[in-house]
Amino acid sequence: MADITAAMVKELREMTGAGMMECKKALTEAEGEIEAAVDVLRTRGLAAAAKKAGRETNEGVVSALVSEDGKTAALAEVNCETDFVSRNDVFGGYAAKVVQAVLANNPADMDALKAATVDGQSVEEIITEAIHTIGENIQISRFIRRSVEAGAISSYIHGGGRIGVLVQFCFNNAETAASDAFKAMAKDVAMQVAAACPGAVSRDDFASEIVAREMDIYKAQAAESGKPEAIQEKMAQGRMEKFYKETALVEQAFIKDPDTTVRAYIEGVSKAVGDEISVVGFDRFVLGQQ
Repeated sequence: MADITAAMVKELREMTGAGMMECKKALTEAEGEIEAAVDVLRTRGLAAAAKKAGRETNEGVVSALVSEDGKTAALAEVNCETDFVSRNDVFGGYAAKVVQAVLANNPADMDALKAATVDGQSVEEIITEAIHTIGENIQISRFIRRSVEAGAISSYIHGGGRIGVLVQFCFNNAETAASDAFKAMAKDVAMQVAAACPGAVSRDDFASEIVAREMDIYKAQAAESGKPEAIQEKMAQGRMEKFYKETALVEQAFIKDPDTTVRAYIEGVSKAVGDEISVVGFDRFVLGQQ
């Protein structure tokens, strides 16, 4: 039997659009003969995916999954061609399998994710099956997996999968994660991230170049006023404070009660459950935005 090389797999994949693992299996079955391997794939209906591989995938869903203990979570964006399919439960089921694979396997990159398995199927096989079942080009555009040691992660999906959010919380007592007050607050904060699009958890978390760029803009705006430099500096600082209040998550006005901040809300829940709760990070996927 001929050795199946990576170059052979690549050539067959380019010819048919079938998945890497399926191409390797077909070449093995065809004893290294490319044309025979194409026939194997055609027989299985896998080569038909090539006709759909070039189509644009501008629709889809962002899916989220949190582990039972709340300490690990994943987001994945899976794309399709039409809004109709994106709202289909069958497509949603395939997307759910992808995010399940991310959570269970912690893949390092897209190739590792495609090789990861769910219920005995590789993700690459799952996507190939989805293409044939649904009849559209389907692609995974991105994914992320997060974990915490002392704390928990909440998730929120908005607009039927248009926006997906993970928020990582830190606290000391294991009992906190099970409390109704924490669960409600964790969901609220995830909703806040989805709705208010913060740039960082706190003002200290913004990259120095972002802060410098904002300050340069505010100083330039203040200079146009023609006022004394001391006044210009105060004007720039005031605008910088407004920037933080609008874009730092814990300083934002809480969407359910604009008279308080997210920080104050979390502090109130911390007091109620007798623990110190803080946000340590968040991820926000918007469909179609990388």
